[in-house]
Amino acid sequence: MSVTGTTRQKMPADILAMKGGAPIVCLTAYTTPIAKLVDSHCDLVLVGDSVGMVLHGLPSTLGVTMEMMILHGQAVARGLSNALMVIDMPFGSYEESPAQAFRNASRLMAETGAGAVKLEGGAHMAETIAFLTARGIPVQAHIGLTPQSVNTLGGYKVQGRGDSRARLVKDAKAVADAGAFSVVLEKVPQGLADEITAMVAIPTVGIGAGAGCDGQVLVVDDMLGLFTDFKPKFVKRFGQLGQEAEAAVANYAAEVRDRSFPAAEHSFADEVKK
Repeated sequence: MSVTGTTRQKMPADILAMKGGAPIVCLTAYTTPIAKLVDSHCDLVLVGDSVGMVLHGLPSTLGVTMEMMILHGQAVARGLSNALMVIDMPFGSYEESPAQAFRNASRLMAETGAGAVKLEGGAHMAETIAFLTARGIPVQAHIGLTPQSVNTLGGYKVQGRGDSRARLVKDAKAVADAGAFSVVLEKVPQGLADEITAMVAIPTVGIGAGAGCDGQVLVVDDMLGLFTDFKPKFVKRFGQLGQEAEAAVANYAAEVRDRSFPAAEHSFADEVKK
């Protein structure tokens, strides 16, 4: 934890206390420079398993490993002094049993300095959430569209419509009762997200779940316009850094080829003038 004067890094209890108050601001980060950039503006920074798609070119989050999460978690931790760092538990690291989840969650926290872990799943993961929280591991839950279950969900579809609405309400109650300090609602109809937000005593953090949630999260590369392979409906581009970066690279290549770079001011003389 970084402490300067009376300022300290946020903890899960601070996020829990924001329920019903000022909206919680959350972005993902995977590197030290991005962590430094978002730290003062965010309440919570998520080292998401989305790193697999965003930085490693994987087709989904399923190929992300513990080693990848630890490496990126360590990098992000070096850039944070204000926001709570939450780290995703990768696919296959927690579903088998509460004991397996504890072994891997404790490793993630010990080796990265994360203040909490996030895992996907609703009522069927309540026992695991309770097991972890009873043993000192704060848990952020994640329900609705759970990307690690994309194969069983049949794709990246909106969740909570029709017959599945009651199941999602049950999931939200279950993770809150199990001790999660907050819950991510992904790709959930706005009316249902509002209902869940009013129903549970823990903050809801929406991504494609409307403005009524207690907070919002986006993948930082999506909102900055750095990741452009596809754009979900719930993403707003707050910048176009990818286009600007490509233009800069093109200008660099042109100047190298016409020998206008490096110019005299970028070069060193044979002798230093006295």
